[in-house]
This record gives sequence, C-alpha cells and structure tokens, in this order.
Amino acid sequence: MNLYTISLALTFLVSSSDAFGVARPFSRNAAVSLVQLHAEGTQITMPALSSTMKEGRVVSWLKSEGDSIEAGEAIMVVESDKADMDVEAFEDGFLAKIIVEEGEMAPVGEAVALIAENEADIDAVIAEFSGGAAAPAALAAAEEAPAPAASADKPDCEFSQIDMPALSSTMKEGKVVSWLKSEGDEISAGEAIMVVESDKADMDVEAFEDGFLAAIITEEGESGAVGAPVALIAQEESDIPALQAYAATLSGAPVPAAAASATPAAAATAAPAKAQTPAVPAAASGERVVASPLARKKAEELGVDLSTVAGTGPAGRVTASDVEATASGAAPAAKKAAAAPTKPAWTPAPGVIAATPTAKALAKKTKIDINTIQGTGQFGRVTADDVKMATGEKKPERKRASSPGQEAVEMPEGSVPMTGMQRAVSNNMVATLTTPEFRVSRDIIMDGFDSLYQKLKPKGVTVSALLAKAVALAIEKHPIINSAFSDKDGGTIEYKKDINIAMAVAIDGGLITPTLMYANERSIAELGENWKELVGKAKSGTLSPAEYTTGTFTISNMGMFGVTQFGAILPQGQGGILAIGATQETIVPDSQAVLGMKKVKKMGVTLTCDHRQIYGADAALFLKTLADIMENKLELLAV
Repeated sequence: MNLYTISLALTFLVSSSDAFGVARPFSRNAAVSLVQLHAEGTQITMPALSSTMKEGRVVSWLKSEGDSIEAGEAIMVVESDKADMDVEAFEDGFLAKIIVEEGEMAPVGEAVALIAENEADIDAVIAEFSGGAAAPAALAAAEEAPAPAASADKPDCEFSQIDMPALSSTMKEGKVVSWLKSEGDEISAGEAIMVVESDKADMDVEAFEDGFLAAIITEEGESGAVGAPVALIAQEESDIPALQAYAATLSGAPVPAAAASATPAAAATAAPAKAQTPAVPAAASGERVVASPLARKKAEELGVDLSTVAGTGPAGRVTASDVEATASGAAPAAKKAAAAPTKPAWTPAPGVIAATPTAKALAKKTKIDINTIQGTGQFGRVTADDVKMATGEKKPERKRASSPGQEAVEMPEGSVPMTGMQRAVSNNMVATLTTPEFRVSRDIIMDGFDSLYQKLKPKGVTVSALLAKAVALAIEKHPIINSAFSDKDGGTIEYKKDINIAMAVAIDGGLITPTLMYANERSIAELGENWKELVGKAKSGTLSPAEYTTGTFTISNMGMFGVTQFGAILPQGQGGILAIGATQETIVPDSQAVLGMKKVKKMGVTLTCDHRQIYGADAALFLKTLADIMENKLELLAV
C-alpha cells in the first residue's frame, strides 16, 4: 500500500475542549457525532479514509501516552481497505490515553485515543472517559438528529462524493479558495484537488482514489457547511454527464443543458473508437500487479487473475473496466490522455496567503513576514522548507550534475574536534616553524636495489627495512646528520651515539613514527621482523612511548602513493628527515648501448635539514653516500 500524509481534516474531526466527532468525506450522507466532555479533553475517533471503509486498523502510534503534540503533527498511522495514511492532530495538547493499541481494529467513528489540553488534565480526561457518562447523551442526540433530505436517485455508476472537510474542531463551514483541477480532469490518489479555507488555516484537499473530476458543486469563493457535498468523482470518464445531472440536484441549481440531455440511452451510444495501443499484461514479467481496490474486488468476484489483465490506467494500473473487459473476452480500450488543464496556475483569493499551514505556523513562531518569502511549493505556495531557508535553519538545495548510475557525494560540513593524536601532530608541526631549514634533492638509480629486494622479500624483508638500513649506514659516514641543535650555553650541537631510524606511518586519525632502534648495528632480517611488529602495534594503538619517541632521524615514504617528489617537515629535536618518492623508469644516455640509451629505474629523494648545525655540503655529501650504498654497495644491505 502507498502511504499518504493527510494534511487536512478529510480523515477525521477532533473536538475542542468539549466535543469530538468523525467526518466521513466520501460518504453520501456524512454525519458528525459529538460527545460532551466536561474535562479539558478531546476524543480522537477512527477516521473514514475512503467511501467503502467500515473499520480501520491502527498500524502504529507515532506518539506515546503523555507526549506533547502540536497541531499538524502526525500522531498515528491507520490502515483502511485502500491505503495506509498518517493521521494528524489539529490542536495542541497531550496524548492522555491510547484506547486502540497498535494492530487492533476499530469501527469508523469509535474513539481510539484521548487528548488533554493541559498535562495536568490527563488523569481527569481519562477518568471522565472511563465513566462513560457522555456516551448515552451523544447517542440520544444522534437519534434525535433529523434525517438528511432525500436527494435525486443516484446514478447507476461507480463514483465518490467529496464533502466539505472539517479542518478544526470549531469549524462549521469552509470556503473553497481554489480548485486545482477542472471538471473532466483526470485525478490520481494523493493528488491535491482543491484548497479550502477554514476559520484557522488554508489546507490542500487530496483525492483518495483515481478517477475524473465529474462535477464541481461548490465553486471557488463559495462556502459550504462541514459535511456538505462539494464535488463528485467519477470512476469512468463516460459517467461524467450523468454525475453532472446528479450534482445539480445536490446543489439546487438547474440541470445544465448538456447534462440534462445525457440520458442513460444517450450515454449508451458508442463514441467514435479511439486509437488503441498494445496493452501488456500487468505482471507479464512476474512483477507486482498494480491495480485499484475496485479492480481487485471485481477480479475476485469474476474469478479473473489480475496478472493476466492489461492495465490501461495511470502507469499501467489495472482498473475495474480492465477486469470486466478481460472477463468478457474484449480487449481493454486505451484510456484517453488527460486534457490539458484549463487553469495552468492558481491565483490565491484576495486576502489569502499562499502558504501551507505548517509554513504559516513556523513564520509566526520565528516572527518573519511570510509575504516576503518566495514560495517553491505547488503553484508557488510557501512551504515549511521555504521558511526554514529564510531563517537560515536550512540551506537551499543545489542541483548537481552526476553521471548515470552514480550517487551524489555528500561532503562533510561543520566543526569536528581533533583527536588527541591529531592535536599532538598539530602542536609538533607548529613547534618546527621557528627552525631554519633547507632542502636538498637528488635521484638514486634503483635497479640493483629492486633486485635485492626481490631476493630478500621471501624472507620477510620489506622495502622500509632496507631503506632504514641504507640510511643508517650513510649516517655512520656523516654523524652531523644524526645531530640536533640545542639552545644550551648559547647554542650547542647534540650528537646522538645511537642511530634510531623513525619511519612515518599514516594510521586512522593521525600520524605516528615507529622507530627501528640501532638500525646500523642489526641484520636486515632482524630489522624486517621488527618493522612488521611495529606496524602491527601502530595500527592497533599498542606502541610503547619508547617505540615511537626515540628516533634520531626520520624517513617519510610516499612513493607507494605515486608521489614522485615532496619535502617533509623537520621533526622537533632532530637534524634531518628524508622524503622518499616513487620509483620511475627513465631513459638515460649509455655509450655501451646499441642506440646509445638505456632504461633505468630512478627514485627521487629530498633531505630536509636544520640549517643551524647542518650545512648544504653536509647534506649533499650524505645523499651522495646514500646513493653509492643503494647503487653500488648492496652487499652491505644484505647482511
């Protein structure tokens, strides 16, 4: 079933502090029953959601006992014989008691809940209802009420009557502000067909069934009593003339000439045949059958399988006439396309603000003039979202161009607190701003290094371990690279005896530098095993302080991300950091090659140094030594 939101009192009438009742908008003779409640309370009754509904089931309560409710807020979902619909409250108050629980059935007009005007009145409202003193009086009043005057004989066709809805508990009559459809127009369930003005609000009135707007009884600007007929809906387009004649007897106006001449015999005269389009059975491919409730009932009566019926309704929906045509063996006639509406736009009546009730309430609450807001709703009406955008509570939605099959990406917005690790990284980066640093870059040929890695890889040796070993051996030749500057005694150089290589690792939520201690003294196999252990601890957050705070030199490798060259920020308390880029194949001159050229693998590295104790020549010589080890002295790394 489809779920429609009821934005008006078509479904039910709730009382003010002393009355309650139910309105049946589709019944031919709608009546309202009132029960006197002396406490400040209201009874909500089971609404009539269609012309055939006799009872309804409470699918779910959207509020709990004791909850505060506001006018226009959905409080429960009701299932009828045709649809599931939200039921809204028309007045503020408190849900005092739920009489009909979720899953339970109740006849139309029976009380399903109690509403107290004030929270303090909840117990009194429950007590008064339980006493049942008001019920007999209501029944007596209903019995004494005069019967409605008999009208002309109803046409022998399927149709629905739309009555003037009760938009509030104090409403006695309503005015039709505008008809959103014209006579003869095709309408669909859930589609707004008119705007009604009551003593409290302007609201859209929606259709609950598919059909055609056969006759408008109450014209724009005219008023009608609650429960009085305002329009007739025809199931089939051919029944419109007969219903127009019947509508004239309901309104008291003379029968239109065109309608008066439309006798049953004339209606039976065949119209010129319309061009037909091939109809496809509703469920030829095993899909769910989409059919009107009347069609389903007809199919059950006639023993017709709906999956074999070709639908001619909107979007291929199976109608009652389709079922009858299938049962008789005739092909269903293609439905005529809906005529273009004679009124392409809606102009509000004088003094009427083109806005939804919720929008008006929000504008009043936020103290904003609703006349200054540009409406984006149907026919330019101001909606609740328009008010929210005017107050800045909601941002306007922008149209996005997206590729077919791709969902729009929602980007994060707003402030997010940093984690402890992120704050630590941020503070350390800021602390380096006062350090005078410089950078030196060069390329290193990696063909031999890569071959060595492929040989050692089966033994568990990683590229990170090999890089750490090579850097540590180069630092042995240039101790100044392993030093740090100190302000002590006006400025000193602090040399580090141990060569501890810290390797930057990106983890979820931050950055950490696990350290390979004594990297120049240990075997490559031991370094490889230790590095795997450190990475596992880093990802699980179990590194000890000694395993990430004791580095004397740092390596930052972004080559695995395809970055060819970058400069790293010097960590506090260290003299240098080496940035490793990706390895790339390059053509270089070679006098011994046939064409005088050969292809080699090169890796770009950039050294960032503290210029207070390390000079450019020191950095250049260190990189030269590192390149010599990685290109020509690979046997030192294999140990």
